[in-house]
Amino acid sequence: MPTTTCVVSGGGPAGMMLGLLLARAGVQVTVLEKHADFLRDFRGDTVHPSTIRVLDQLGLGEEFRALPQSRLQDLELPRSDGDAITLGDFHRLPPPYDYVAMVPQWDLLNLLAEAGRREPGFTLRMSTAGVDLLRDGSRVTGVRTRTADGTEEDLHADLVVGCDGRSSVLRAAAGLVPRCYPVPFDTWWFRLPRLDSERDQQAALVPTLVGREILLSFPRTDYFQVAYFNRKGLDAELRAEGIEAFRQRVVRLRPDYADRVGALTSTDELHMLDVKLDRLRRWYREGLLLIGDAAHAMSPAGGVGINLAVQDAVATAALLAAPLREGRLTVQDLARVQRRRWWPTAVVQQAQRMLHRLVFRPALAGRTPPALRLVALVADRVPAVTRIPAQLIAFGPRPEHAPGFARRPGRVGQPLGPRG
Repeated sequence: MPTTTCVVSGGGPAGMMLGLLLARAGVQVTVLEKHADFLRDFRGDTVHPSTIRVLDQLGLGEEFRALPQSRLQDLELPRSDGDAITLGDFHRLPPPYDYVAMVPQWDLLNLLAEAGRREPGFTLRMSTAGVDLLRDGSRVTGVRTRTADGTEEDLHADLVVGCDGRSSVLRAAAGLVPRCYPVPFDTWWFRLPRLDSERDQQAALVPTLVGREILLSFPRTDYFQVAYFNRKGLDAELRAEGIEAFRQRVVRLRPDYADRVGALTSTDELHMLDVKLDRLRRWYREGLLLIGDAAHAMSPAGGVGINLAVQDAVATAALLAAPLREGRLTVQDLARVQRRRWWPTAVVQQAQRMLHRLVFRPALAGRTPPALRLVALVADRVPAVTRIPAQLIAFGPRPEHAPGFARRPGRVGQPLGPRG
């Protein structure tokens, strides 16, 4: 009968980070990833300084900085006169943690997977999903797995950690139901070409608000990753209008994209995200812990999702490695993880709810958000305050540090390569 000390269901940022950290602590850990590879577009790709610092502490910083990436150092807001004002100035943060890295998530996951494979206690099972929980009375004792060809197997473990996303199968199997908060919008993600002449430009995030529509463009190494925001429930209408009508929406918001919207050839290239914001009241059962999006789905506002999930993983490893290794894990240990990570999660989600109410709702109703005018006025008159949003976005309210058992030597220094 297959057994392991800890099984992690879900090979996203939280799952891969947790698997690596526990393996470095000497814990036998098996990570399950339902896909055959990590190559999926439009997942969270904003790697914040809190995560970069953890990678440095793990000795992976140089490998991370060698990955293809663009670096953001300004968060800007549009003015009514067409200019922009800096809201968050990452230049004001001490290097090397003075930027947000835009890195394809599959590259980050492959980096963590390769680091994990160098640890004797680490096992990664691709094309294998956790589809149900195993129980002994009220205690979770493992997970039922299913491979791509339909083969099922029971994998027993002292602890199951659900990192299987905001539609978590294991969360549903445990009967845990999150509290949902209203969200006024969905997003449609797509790619547009980035011209050679634009690649030396400093990368910045500047949302565009026109009428009842919002567009946000993230510069990547050789393309723009674009998010179109509009009210919930609009997906069927957008697709019925056809791709030419959608191209016109994009050009109305960004006339400078008129020379490249032809790259969109079908509405199939629009990847709709049904935006959710929710949080479990309780993240655990005996033998089961949920972290990351499985415990708290985040809005894309601020791009904090994967970084908060990584922070969950770091705290989980720091608190549970010794009890797991020594065979003395209790439900009180799982409660300690939730206690540590609950309040920073709640703080970030409350900030997102405020952004939804003060910025997104007025903008989607066709009104200039008064909050933007106030923030722009303050930032214009007191530029030093732009460090505050940058600091909050960069590190969050309670940044975690890699535990001592997981740290490895590595070169930490200025970001490698061009910024832009």
